[in-house]
Amino acid sequence: MTQSTRFTLIGRDGKPYDSDVPGTLGGHRRNRIYGRLDCRSALRAIARGEYVKHRVFFHDEATAVAAGYRPCAVCLPEKYTAWKAAPASHSNKTRIKEPHA
Repeated sequence: MTQSTRFTLIGRDGKPYDSDVPGTLGGHRRNRIYGRLDCRSALRAIARGEYVKHRVFFHDEATAVAAGYRPCAVCLPEKYTAWKAAPASHSNKTRIKEPHA
């Protein structure tokens, strides 16, 4: 009997669930960011030993957005720019406040 691999993904409600298929996007739970699995910024942080503790995975982009995560500025720059330009389209909890000049 073969044992199937199980993956833990984050759902639209922001809660983890078991899945038979791996996620297509990764994210950072504390920063509420999602991005591509090959994101150079995330991979660098993982290589330094950071990030892994707070790493989450999503089935798709719609799920990440519904869970309150924002696009990564490094691997999804166009989506990040659109997200940043549309403050009414997301909640304050996912918006990172810019420092005052």
